[in-house]
Amino acid sequence: MKLLLFSSLYPSAVRPIHGIFVETRLRELVKTGQVQAKVVAPVPWFPLSAPRFGEYAQFAATPRFEHRHGLDVDHPRYVLLPKVGMNMAPYTMALAALPTLRRLQREGFDFDLIDAHYYYPDGVAAGLLAKWLDKPLVVTARGTDLNLIPQYPFPRKLILQTAAQASASIGVCKALMDSLAQLGADPAKLHTLRNGVDLDQFTPEPREAARTRLGLNPQGQYVLSVGHLVERKGHHIAIEALAQLPAVNLLIAGAGPEAAALKALATRLGVANRVHWAGVVPQTELKWWYSAADALALCSSREGWANVLLEAMACGTPVMATNIWGTPDVVSTPAAGLLMEHRDAPSLAWAWRQLHADLPCRAATRRHAETFSWDATTQGQLDLFRSLF
Repeated sequence: MKLLLFSSLYPSAVRPIHGIFVETRLRELVKTGQVQAKVVAPVPWFPLSAPRFGEYAQFAATPRFEHRHGLDVDHPRYVLLPKVGMNMAPYTMALAALPTLRRLQREGFDFDLIDAHYYYPDGVAAGLLAKWLDKPLVVTARGTDLNLIPQYPFPRKLILQTAAQASASIGVCKALMDSLAQLGADPAKLHTLRNGVDLDQFTPEPREAARTRLGLNPQGQYVLSVGHLVERKGHHIAIEALAQLPAVNLLIAGAGPEAAALKALATRLGVANRVHWAGVVPQTELKWWYSAADALALCSSREGWANVLLEAMACGTPVMATNIWGTPDVVSTPAAGLLMEHRDAPSLAWAWRQLHADLPCRAATRRHAETFSWDATTQGQLDLFRSLF
């Protein structure tokens, strides 16, 4: 089977952890030896790569082509127009990618299926490409694409048109597929295939050794918050909770536009000396941060299926998380950790006190993570894709 994965949510040499879960799912599928795959990951066009242009500079610096982990990845450029960008993005993305897909076909990779990730604009663009090239289409929803974007009428219309066209839609949690069904999609075409966790990459390391490696106090108490520094990830809630937890230190791994505001918040609350800013941590190094922490805090307002939860658990570290979307499916036993009652600092402080009073055995937390291997998801994809031919 030849698969064309289409998504702007895919890592690159410039943004190595961007959409890492999309890449991981594909790599696990290819490992079976039953699928050949190539990737087309469009990037917004921008002319300048000077660092002062931030994320736009990263777009400009992204290579047009790269070979990642044995997979060929093309990054065609599409125009993302100001103001009308949300409505026009599926069309500009599809038109920009079409020459790349046709070239792949001419070169002998006449793919059997387009496997798109993120419903809007990526899935809608993939739907246009599937029509033009007469190929079956499967779209995987990831979170914000269905729990936020459908609030806008025109994108919602295009999402439903694409869901009707697609041979199947996949959600990383059942809540996402329930949401798509409520919007009007055919329930018979909706499938849930959760993300797994790489149990070889994320393994428990001795806590004291991890803290020594990272320059942390071996006897301290540490909570870790991982993710892009934006409001919806809730790092500000973790910082605010420190005011109620005087013995606790916070580790923040990530970068983003809210960095300055978050540092100012920590200073204003008088907890700056207890916040350690790790910046962007490579996937290969994350296990040391998970292993160093007593617990992971994920205070997101929106998550389809939060991979950091499983990564932490695979390293033997329990979690405290907001009770949203697919998270209750992950934090489902005492060994996994606790769900917060509300998305606020008092709830996080309460969760920490409850958890720290009776921390689960690290081995038990790891065993819980082991029930989320990629095997079932990989087999589910193979079965679904084969059923389309």
